[in-house]
Amino acid sequence: MKSKMHVRRDRQYVCPTRQYVRRAWQYGMLFLVALSTTSSAWADARDQAKRIHDRIAGVPPNETTLLAMANEITNNNAIGAALMATDSADFYNVTLKNFAAPWTNRDESVFVPLDDYQATIIGLVRDDGDFRDILSADILYVGSGAGIPAYSNNSNAHYEALENSGTDLQANLQATTQSSLTGVPAGATAGIMTTRSAAKAFFIDGTNRAMFRFTLRNHLCNDMEQVLDTTRAPDRIRQDVSRSPGGDSRIFLNNCIGCHSGMDPMAQSFAYYDYIYDDVNDPLGDSGAISYNGAGAIDPVTGTRVVSKYFNNNTNFEHGFITTDDSWGNYWRAGQNALLGWDASLPGSGNGAKEMGRELANSNAFAQCQVEKVFTNVCLRPPQDSVDRTQIDSMMVSFQSSGYNLKQVFAESAVYCMGD
Repeated sequence: MKSKMHVRRDRQYVCPTRQYVRRAWQYGMLFLVALSTTSSAWADARDQAKRIHDRIAGVPPNETTLLAMANEITNNNAIGAALMATDSADFYNVTLKNFAAPWTNRDESVFVPLDDYQATIIGLVRDDGDFRDILSADILYVGSGAGIPAYSNNSNAHYEALENSGTDLQANLQATTQSSLTGVPAGATAGIMTTRSAAKAFFIDGTNRAMFRFTLRNHLCNDMEQVLDTTRAPDRIRQDVSRSPGGDSRIFLNNCIGCHSGMDPMAQSFAYYDYIYDDVNDPLGDSGAISYNGAGAIDPVTGTRVVSKYFNNNTNFEHGFITTDDSWGNYWRAGQNALLGWDASLPGSGNGAKEMGRELANSNAFAQCQVEKVFTNVCLRPPQDSVDRTQIDSMMVSFQSSGYNLKQVFAESAVYCMGD
């Protein structure tokens, strides 16, 4: 008779030895799957870390940085990983330099030497500064290093030497004030607008409208065509604008008035500024300097502090507005351009470039413009669809709540696009 122990009583019976083997095999497979999943996740984190670093710094990270960033991503802190990438010297010497370069010249070329405009942008981002200060603060960044000439009001040699020597801008830029170096009074400084390089590009010759137009274009992402509004009052349009160009007043009423009615009252804030150079021996103005008519200064042409360029072609329409001071007003707070989101806590009028710069920098358009520019720079494409637009809106809120820290926008953009 067979032992009852070996009689199969039901279909659930399994030989104990086989049961142990099968369980061991199952547990082993589960371990391998878990190991594979962990390895895959780690590999994904490394890939994502590398992509983030590439997007922010433009170069691959070293192994130590890569491991640290991957650990942050694994621990659900991708923003922290991205901020690690902003510690790379290449983020400052290359990414931010190329980011700011087109804003400094009328051709909007990236192929220009380092200058005080770019250096101030780079330094402010490095120091987690309030980015709104670029249009109003008494701030300037200069470099240091052996063989680097001192900052000069009449030359860009200081910054060209920093760039040509490969100076680490992250480590060697130092914050100072424009008023201590350029002779422009602290109350008349207005961030990058009153740097030497901006003056050379936008205050040189002309009527000083270029400074307003390119500031609007570069920092509110709107050119004059986008803000054209023929419903604004033309009472502060200067004398040099013909009211009947080519003998046809309709051109003025349907086109010219749309830009000048808003631009001229704002550009009046620059009435005391100029860029002085020798147009005979230095036709490009490479040795010129920014000039400001302080209290008590009298221009021989205007008989006031207002520089003579505000009276160029003043016989085109003698009944036009005559500039007597640097008071300005924002006519775009009403009408279609109210959509630019002006700060209701500001008066919308004032005196000088500093106050006008605050008006621009505290608009929603300013914040949105910075976010969109960073997004395009990091993601290598402009926002394209509703998902991208939602991300832009989210980053704009984050930018404002962070105290306008642009480094945060770079980090959030890189994380959003790390899978692209």
